[in-house]
Amino acid sequence: MTKSKLLAQGAEAVITRTENKVTKNRIPKSYRLKELDEKIRTKRTEKEAKILTRAKKISNVPEVLAIRKFDLDIEFIEGDKLSEKLNSYEEKKQFEIMQKIGEQVTNLHQDDIIHGDLTTSNIILRDKDIFIIDFGLGFISKRTEDKAVDLHLIKQALEAKHFQNYEKLFHEFKKGYEKNHKDSKEILDRLKKVESRGRYKNAG
Repeated sequence: MTKSKLLAQGAEAVITRTENKVTKNRIPKSYRLKELDEKIRTKRTEKEAKILTRAKKISNVPEVLAIRKFDLDIEFIEGDKLSEKLNSYEEKKQFEIMQKIGEQVTNLHQDDIIHGDLTTSNIILRDKDIFIIDFGLGFISKRTEDKAVDLHLIKQALEAKHFQNYEKLFHEFKKGYEKNHKDSKEILDRLKKVESRGRYKNAG
């Protein structure tokens, strides 16, 4: 029998890997009534599975292999976590990667899929392919604001972990995002408002 390897343990779930499969088990919360807790965990597991299945049709994301009451089995994506490798690449390769990410996010947003935690830690690079993972905070929304917040998250991640040239990296991301996206200007304009609100809060 193949042993499972612990990948992560957070407040919401325990994530393990067995060969080419990742299992996400949503853990119970003792402060909630048992019946309510089970309902919430089941609903969140089903929601994540539905979003991944929908995203798989248009973007590079892990395939859902099985769903149980509180558990989700998904494909393990072999590759490099972008947060750990991006800074080591030459600038040309960095720019190519960011454009590809922009194109992938465009595909998601045009189908109203919001990732909710769009950072370089949730992007895997396998050869020349980009995979977006961990849709645990994802949801469906047509709102320009929600799509702009997704972009704000990736920009913040670039500034925090790849600050040496994060403005250039985000510029390349935008190039990819604007391709074949009729609403990109409206979303990028809304991003400026999201950022100005953030600056106002920090100043306060």
